[in-house]
This record gives sequence, structure tokens and C-alpha cells, in this order.
Amino acid sequence: MPYKVETVLKDAVSTIGEAPHWDDATQTLLYVDILKGDIHRYDPANGKVDVLHLDGGVGFVNFVVPRKNGALVAGSGQAFVSVDWETKTVTKLAEVDPGTNNKLNDGKCDARGRVWAGTLDGQLTPHKGNLYCLDIDGSVSKQDENFTTSNGMAWSPDNNTMYFIDTSPREVYAYDYDIEKGKISNRRVVVNFNDVPELSSKDVLGPDGMTIDTEGNLWVACMGAGCVAKIEPKTGKMLQKVDIPDAKRITSVCWGGKNLDELYLTTLKMHPTRAAFPVIDSLDGSLFRVTGLGVHGLPAEVYRG
Repeated sequence: MPYKVETVLKDAVSTIGEAPHWDDATQTLLYVDILKGDIHRYDPANGKVDVLHLDGGVGFVNFVVPRKNGALVAGSGQAFVSVDWETKTVTKLAEVDPGTNNKLNDGKCDARGRVWAGTLDGQLTPHKGNLYCLDIDGSVSKQDENFTTSNGMAWSPDNNTMYFIDTSPREVYAYDYDIEKGKISNRRVVVNFNDVPELSSKDVLGPDGMTIDTEGNLWVACMGAGCVAKIEPKTGKMLQKVDIPDAKRITSVCWGGKNLDELYLTTLKMHPTRAAFPVIDSLDGSLFRVTGLGVHGLPAEVYRG
């Protein structure tokens, strides 16, 4: 049976939709509207969307994950923050790259409940970004450096490999991963979009967010290409291309649904300060769901600190 693309929410965001996270405990989808500073919670059971606006000078919100105590952890500026949905209380947990123009971008939890997130320079100055890990004891460590547009990440089903994206050089990396210590090593390139004919066009800005299935294949959001690419990381080959009609700016993906067999996609509506995004397709800014792909994802982890 062929896959089916459904527009779940048209105009789901007004700026940059990002960082979808399926909360298994509540069977809801979290995602952010970055430049607006909003965290969204979508309930597919009733179609309802709750929105939490982080005002009070918090600024941009680049990712969000649940926390074991019922709160949320988000990336805001240079800070990992804890957010209480009911009271809107925001508490700084840790800060990275102080004294620079950097800010956190995409973030996600590993299987031990640590939060990983990369940074990028506000003007996308090359090689200014870093990759950090917020451990469950609250400590932060820099794990790698010299990235331009730090982006999506995922871990292999056996937790022996971590994957990470730098959008600007159009590359997806793999690391050897020590799950017990939370350490990475031996970075290598899994795939460069320049080497994939269907994704090598200059109109395709590069890989953005990504997730992984239980078979170990990566599902990569292709910014500017209007598709998600299923990539076999051992060979770097694209196994499948999931086209999204009328939306080119696919930012990130995650597995959701009761059986984790539904692929949710966030998209970018507008970026008021970047000339790289002048044309808006009719469904850019929407939230999509793809069914019938025949594979399943892994449960998303929460921050255990």
C-alpha cells in the first residue's frame, strides 16, 4: 500500500515549526514555533492544539522535550531551561557558549535521558557552532565543535551510534556512542546531499531534522526539497523519497501514534530576516502526518534530570 500524506494542521506555525516530539505518556505531539517563542501540544484524538507562549524576555524557543517530573525542557537562546506548562515558570538549567552570538538549535534526549543540543552562530558564520550534552546531574559538556548549522540527531536502535546533522555543508555524521558515559568519538560522514542526485540541487538547502526507525534507517527532513529521505546509514544510499505536496520547507520529523508508525513533519512558514526563504509554498507552515510507510520508530526519551 502506498504511503499517505495528510495535512493535520494548516498554518500550524507562523514562523519556523521545529523539533516535533511524540510524548508517549500523553499520546500528544509537542513542537515549537521558534521565532514566536511558542510551544505547541497537539492531541490527535480530538484535534485540539494548546499553545504556551514563553513571554517575559525568554525569546526564541528552538526545541522542547518532556521532563520526568512533568515539566518540559527547552532550548532558548544560549540556555537549557525548564518550563512548567501550568504556571509558565521558566527556570534556567544551564548556559552554553556565553559571550558569543551563538544560540541553541535542535535538541533531543538519548536513551539514558540526557539532553543533546547543538549551537549555531546567529549569522550562520561558518564553524562557530558546538555540540553539547546536558547530563541528568545538571552538568553540561561540550562534545564536539566547528559546526555551522547544528541540526537533527538520532541514535541507532542498539545505542552504539549517534547521528548528527550540519545543514550548511549538507552532511549527516555518525559517531561511535558510549551510552553509559554519554560520550561520542570517531566522527565520520554518513551522507552528503551533494552525492545524492535527487537532493543535490542548489534549491535544496540541505538536511535538517531527522529520526530513525527500528531497522536503523534514518528519515531526514530535506529543507527546500519538499520531501523526507529514508537513508541507509551504512551505505549512504537513499532508499525512499517521501514527497510532501505544496510544502518545500520540511524542517523536522518524528514517529508518533499508538504504534509509532506515523511520521509527523514540521515545516517553516517564514523567516523575516533571511533572504534565503523568499517564496512560500501554499502549505509551508503546516503540520503533516504520513502513514502507510510500513516501518516503526522508537519511543522518544524524556529528560531524566
